[in-house]
Amino acid sequence: MKLAVIMDPIEKIIPEKDGTLDLLLAAQDRNYELVYFEQQNLRIIDGSPLGKGRPLTVKDDIEQWFQFSNDNEYCLSDFDVILMRKDPPFNLEYIYCTYVLDLAQNQGSKVINQPSALRNFNEKVSITLFPSMTPQTLVTSSIDEIKVFLDHHGKIVVKPLDGMGGRSVFVVDGNDLNAHSIFETITNLSSVTVMAQAYVPEILQGDKRIHIVYGQHCNTALARIPSDQDNRGNLVMGATGQTQELSSRDKEICEAIGPTLLDHGIYFAGIDVIGDYLTEINITSPTGMREIKRYAGEDISGFFFDCLESRDQ
Repeated sequence: MKLAVIMDPIEKIIPEKDGTLDLLLAAQDRNYELVYFEQQNLRIIDGSPLGKGRPLTVKDDIEQWFQFSNDNEYCLSDFDVILMRKDPPFNLEYIYCTYVLDLAQNQGSKVINQPSALRNFNEKVSITLFPSMTPQTLVTSSIDEIKVFLDHHGKIVVKPLDGMGGRSVFVVDGNDLNAHSIFETITNLSSVTVMAQAYVPEILQGDKRIHIVYGQHCNTALARIPSDQDNRGNLVMGATGQTQELSSRDKEICEAIGPTLLDHGIYFAGIDVIGDYLTEINITSPTGMREIKRYAGEDISGFFFDCLESRDQ
């Protein structure tokens, strides 16, 4: 089996936390041949999806976690599996990359996740398909509408639609004299669409990352508990990770959205749940698998390849 991975520079990842490395280690354990690409290395010539890649070997080692062989030219459709793991921002270059992956998929490669799903399921806006599972949510570019939403709820979270890792996420309450300035900045004076959600106080108990693999929920959540210096439940922003079993509400959310994700070619997702509410559906490069395996022993990446091989081979 030949596997291509498209990701950000592997030398810059944090190996003890990086979910793509976890997937690559699991694939290598199954004797997959790994080849590494970056987004800018891909192109189309006469209808062929091509790229300059480097054969890759990975190790579970925080000092030296990868080794390359000499780069070569490849046709992406020659790969059995392509992991699209480029981190957001989700911009036009990302979309152009999915067109290359469309061709590879049409010519026989299995792309995880399907290019059309990457384009159509925005990680923030897609939760609006499941309104009974989410906090009250507003998607708009209007500063005035966000102010009305804040007045109604008293405390809200506002965030961009194309980011990750908690970047540019603000918690705003009605007494915050910076509120209007925050709304001006995040919407670029009402010209950029953003998301506002009612604040869920259970964030203090953690923002839970739950993985859904081929429509099935995994058994362990990673609760990311904000530090006393930051509102955000993101490990890169200083939150503390703690594994826990899924609650009955967690399972209800997963069972409600899992079939829809699978129907649209989303084979590997990491949803975020705060309290009883779904807040995001991460499908570009969800992580958390390393911590769950380390602290709870559940091998989510291994489970993914088990599902892939049993269903698609």
